[in-house]
Amino acid sequence: MGALLKALSKKKLKLKRSYEKWAFTAFLHPKTQELRSFTLKIAENSLKNQEFIEVKQNYLQSADPTVVQGFLLREDISRLFKNRYADQTSERILIHVPSAESSPAGFSLFTNLAECLNYLGVPTAILGWNQDSNEVVESFKPTVFLTSEHDSYLNRVDWNGIAKYKTRHKLKVGITAPLLENDTAPNTEKLLWAIENKIDFLYSFRDVDYVNSQPVYKAFANAGLPLLCLPWGANVLRYYPVPGCERDLDYVLIASRKREHIVYMKEIAKCYPGFIDGPGWNHINNFSFNRDRDRYIYSRAKVGLNIHLPEQLNNVYELNERTYQLAACGAPQLIDHPKLLDKTFSKEAIFIAENPKEYTELFLELINNPVLGQKAALLAQQEVFSKHTTFHRAEAFLKQLEKMNS
Repeated sequence: MGALLKALSKKKLKLKRSYEKWAFTAFLHPKTQELRSFTLKIAENSLKNQEFIEVKQNYLQSADPTVVQGFLLREDISRLFKNRYADQTSERILIHVPSAESSPAGFSLFTNLAECLNYLGVPTAILGWNQDSNEVVESFKPTVFLTSEHDSYLNRVDWNGIAKYKTRHKLKVGITAPLLENDTAPNTEKLLWAIENKIDFLYSFRDVDYVNSQPVYKAFANAGLPLLCLPWGANVLRYYPVPGCERDLDYVLIASRKREHIVYMKEIAKCYPGFIDGPGWNHINNFSFNRDRDRYIYSRAKVGLNIHLPEQLNNVYELNERTYQLAACGAPQLIDHPKLLDKTFSKEAIFIAENPKEYTELFLELINNPVLGQKAALLAQQEVFSKHTTFHRAEAFLKQLEKMNS
């Protein structure tokens, strides 16, 4: 009887969530679908004319203070990090990057890291999703190779070939720290695989203070595997506000659909037209990832919507990449309350909701009083450019590599 009740409860929950997805699409504001198509066309056309739009004069004459400030901050940080490590490291870094279709988040994260490492003057190449690992390794001759512990990554690498290469060349291989769901324990099977395949180090996207405070991570040190931290940040080579865009979209969300989006957004999406894009949404069947285009969309947002996963709310370990991207683009950000947020941004920089009801109320406040959003967006933009760009993350990672090798 107990097993039957459990099965019925599970079925009931599944039906409830299916209904929620259906209802979100059914009651979506009637203009949202049309607005998406129109917005994408404008953004893609703007990107084609980038050389005429993104000129210094247009930035400095913009009526949007986040555009002016973003331009000046980007100029400063670009000068600061350009070829900063060109003569300071002998590393050559190869990064395994999934296709945008198979993993938009993985593609974004790893391509942004590779681009910023190259900008810092560190020779960095990409091992594409369908490339032969032996050919790329022999051609590029990396000293560091980064991939993930996920089977979809590991199965695309010839590990015998990597082992042979390591007998002839200096190469350190790093994979993401193998953990069970919610960091409850190490994934013993993957940890043993890492040891057997002579993986040299692990890395994590978690916050460094969280990693250092959690006993679960000590198992890796006990296994002789150093652990490096590589939190997400904003790649300001791609994400920044652009001139010529009016903040005329009530809201923007570019994200893979999760149940949490539906719970938090249903009232907003029903009553207001906005821009929603990403994989998994029932009303979208032609999503394509384009990080260059997205800044032309974020720059039109009256409110940038952002929702985290439950585990990010309950642990002080990470913010999603979108948190940093919205801040860099000067979009006033409405967010739920991941615990790491309080450590990363000041409370005046981002609008934080503790529950779906408060999320809707804060959205209405931002729509009715745009000055509030602009003030917060300027502060968030200053904070992200000062310490939370992918340049900062890449530099910290290089310092950890150097310390590991010393």
